[in-house]
Amino acid sequence: MCRFESDPGHHNLGSTLHTSLSKSSIALAIGLSGLAGYVDAIGFLELKGYFVSFMSGNSTRMVVELVSGNTPHATLVAGIIFFFVLGSMIGTFVSRLADPSRQSFNVLLLVTLLLMSAAFLNNNGHPAIAIAFMTLAMGAENAVFQRNGDVMVGLTYMTGTLVKIGQRIADAALGGDKLAWLPYVLLWLGLIMGGATGVIFFQLIDLASIWIAVFWAATLTFTIKFFPIQYS
Repeated sequence: MCRFESDPGHHNLGSTLHTSLSKSSIALAIGLSGLAGYVDAIGFLELKGYFVSFMSGNSTRMVVELVSGNTPHATLVAGIIFFFVLGSMIGTFVSRLADPSRQSFNVLLLVTLLLMSAAFLNNNGHPAIAIAFMTLAMGAENAVFQRNGDVMVGLTYMTGTLVKIGQRIADAALGGDKLAWLPYVLLWLGLIMGGATGVIFFQLIDLASIWIAVFWAATLTFTIKFFPIQYS
C-alpha cells in the first residue's frame, strides 16, 4: 500500500492527515487528476488564460486584473471562482447525503452529468454556460476522495502534491521510504498528460472536446462501481 497524504494546510494547527489507498484507488486518483488536467486545459484555451480548476492561479489573476483596473476581467475570474466553490459545495452535499458505500460513485456520477450538461450546452450555442458547468464539475470532483469531511487527495490542484514530492524525496535521502514520493509524481504526471491531451483535442475540435471529458468521466464512474475506493 502506498501512502497518500492530504495537502498541507487543510487541517487546523498545520497538522497533516495521513491515509492509505489501495493500488486500484491510486490508479483512480491518477485518472481523475488526468481528467482535471484535460478539462482545465480546454477551459484555459477557451477562456484565453483563465482556469476552470486551478483556483490559486485564478485568485492571483483576479487580484492583478482588479488592481490594474480591468474590472470586467476581474469579475469574470470572480465568477469562475464562485462556480468552483459552488461545485465543491454540491459535491460535498452529494457525498455526505449518500450511503458510505456509494459516496465516491455518486460524486463521480455528478461530475459526469455536469460535464455532459456542459457538452450539450456548447452544442446548442452556449459556450459561456458550458464553461460554468465545467467549473462546477471540477469543484465537485475534489469530493471523490473526501473522508470524514476532509479531502484525502487533491485532484484539481498540484501545489500540495509537489510539496509532498519534495518532502518524500528528502525523507528518502535521510533513510526513509525510498519510493514514498512515487505516487505523488504519478499524480502530477496524470495532470500533465491530461492537460497535453486537452490541448491536442481542443486544437482539433475546439470546445466540442468536452465530449472526450464526458467519456473519460463516465469510464471512471463505471470503474469505481466495481473497484470502490479502499482506505485503511
